Amino acid sequence: MIRRLVGRATRRLGDERGAVAVVLSLLMVPMLGFAAIAVDVGALYAERARLQTAADAAAFAVAQDCARGACGDMVGTATDAVRANDGDATSAPPVLSSAPLSVRVTGSTPVEHWFAPVIGFDSTAVSATATVGWGSPDAGTAVLPLTFSWCEFRRQTNGGLPSATTVHTINLTKSTPDDKSCTGPSGNFVPGGFGYLDTVPGSCRAASAIQTRSYSSTGNSLPSSCPPADVATWRNRTVLLPIFDQYGGTGNNAWYRVYGYAAFRLTGYDLGDHSNTGKNACQGNGSDRCVTGYFTRFVDLSEAFSYSSDAPALGTAILRLIR
Repeated sequence: MIRRLVGRATRRLGDERGAVAVVLSLLMVPMLGFAAIAVDVGALYAERARLQTAADAAAFAVAQDCARGACGDMVGTATDAVRANDGDATSAPPVLSSAPLSVRVTGSTPVEHWFAPVIGFDSTAVSATATVGWGSPDAGTAVLPLTFSWCEFRRQTNGGLPSATTVHTINLTKSTPDDKSCTGPSGNFVPGGFGYLDTVPGSCRAASAIQTRSYSSTGNSLPSSCPPADVATWRNRTVLLPIFDQYGGTGNNAWYRVYGYAAFRLTGYDLGDHSNTGKNACQGNGSDRCVTGYFTRFVDLSEAFSYSSDAPALGTAILRLIR
């Protein structure tokens, strides 16, 4: 009797194991499908994020070359930048647009799947596109509250775009007019202005825009919101500054009209309490104020300035990701 019961139980367990095996085999396909969604689709999103970063970098790399005046080997530049950020990716030939100025780069790469082949998908082609535009600055916030005259820019660049690195002295006072400078009667100041602009409250920065008036701080020294240590950080660096073509008023009503923006390589300065060029570096009477340096070509990737196709081209380009 016991032997018969044991045999019956054994046969029932065998039947149940067979049923479980059948059910499990039927469930494997949808289970692998869910795995494909969870793992393979997640891998696709991760790869697309990497590829987008690569496309962004490639578009910026090509745009920087073009903004400097020579696009060069755009395909090579884009391919190198894409591969540097995503080793298995390739780049299609960049597409340039002239209205407005921009370049579009598309990167692509195939992604092999782990589980999706079970449901018929071995790999998926992933792509990402980035577009970078550029133009001349038309408004923004300069890191120093200085402005230079169009006369001074034209004199140093021979009426064209910056190309030389010869250091010049730019005077900011009412004295020492001469035939080699745009000070004095040429108008690199307004009485009581001294070339300093009103600053953003609590900072050493000055906001302005083309075709608008920027008002001037009075006095013979930089505004109190410009500590010497802050100014010193910009020595031997390139700063973007407004160039004015008109001026007027006196004292607190002194103003400059911004014509455009130019990049200036600041090599030294004598601004009263702010000085690193030595006494009488301005070759004046000791109360004179000046900066030394030269105008240069520059590509700005920061968010400090906006750009426009209508702004004067003075050798500086602003780049923006516009994808």
